[in-house]
Amino acid sequence: MRSEKTGRSKAILEAIYALPRQDAVLMEVCGTHTMAIAKAGIKSLLPEGVRLVSGPGCPVCVTPAEVIDAALALSMDKKILIATYGDMIRVPGSAPGDSLQRRRGLGAEIKIVYSPVDAVELARERPDREVVFLGVGFETTAPGTAAAVLTAKEAGVNNFSLWSMLKTVEPALRTLIGTEGFHVQGFLCPGHVASIIGERGFAFLPRDFGIPAVISGFEGEDILLAVYLLLRQMAQARPRLENEYRRAVSKEGNTLAMNMLARCFRPRADIWRGLGRIEESGLALREEFSDFDAERKFAVKIPLPTKTACRCGEVICGRLRPGDCPLFGGRCTPEEPVGPCMVSSEGACAAAYQYQAVD
Repeated sequence: MRSEKTGRSKAILEAIYALPRQDAVLMEVCGTHTMAIAKAGIKSLLPEGVRLVSGPGCPVCVTPAEVIDAALALSMDKKILIATYGDMIRVPGSAPGDSLQRRRGLGAEIKIVYSPVDAVELARERPDREVVFLGVGFETTAPGTAAAVLTAKEAGVNNFSLWSMLKTVEPALRTLIGTEGFHVQGFLCPGHVASIIGERGFAFLPRDFGIPAVISGFEGEDILLAVYLLLRQMAQARPRLENEYRRAVSKEGNTLAMNMLARCFRPRADIWRGLGRIEESGLALREEFSDFDAERKFAVKIPLPTKTACRCGEVICGRLRPGDCPLFGGRCTPEEPVGPCMVSSEGACAAAYQYQAVD
């Protein structure tokens, strides 16, 4: 089986090299793609002039420092227990070294959970605490977060609340494309997100901007084939949307999951690291779930942003390669991260550091 896969990958690479030579910057918009590309050494296999760069596809990485600062402040409230995914606990705020992990050492009660429903169960077990779940993610994880809110409401678990840091991909990509100096010629679209929103969710890229787009799976072979399809579109001068990940992505997507999102959430403006405030790019709980909205319940205030040495915002917009950051591998390592791109298991800097995939 392994030799069969190797043979297919070799055939795809031969097809890539058989295309007319062209310079191209291609952007993946998924942290899982970022890590898979680094692990498989795909950048080193591609023709000279073809570059892969990371986009705003890592949920932890796009969460701005000022939001982390607000979460740090909330964590020190003695009646609150913060429930969060593992990556979030080590993400620094604006002050160097300040993180939920540090605040836990100062007495804050913080628990790592593996799903939003785990946070609801934690609230059942701890009626003496207000359990606040830090809900980061895109359309992929948002349905599970919605399910947790519905579960809490139906079961009357009133000491559970959600701080929705959930974001949607399309508004961010539209904003990114409109930024000065944008230089990407094709997008590897995230298969996980597409499995929820469907093929149609990325049709705007060729339709509105004339940019080739391919929905890709996560094996090395998937990514190589997606790169081939993008380069072929460029060679043909026929930008369109292609679905390489047909085994998981349909045109319509997961209608059940989308209906659950629509029931629980409404679009709102949100702040993205590297991109700033983007209208209708976040997901806020609807009014009927306001009792479970942590931002309302605890009057959360987001402080003004503070300039830091972290350059993750440039990395996740494709403007800076991890190795070009002066902090990379020196002041900023996975053991002592300065920014979220070095913390997250899906971060571009963590991937480059772990697999020495600095191009």
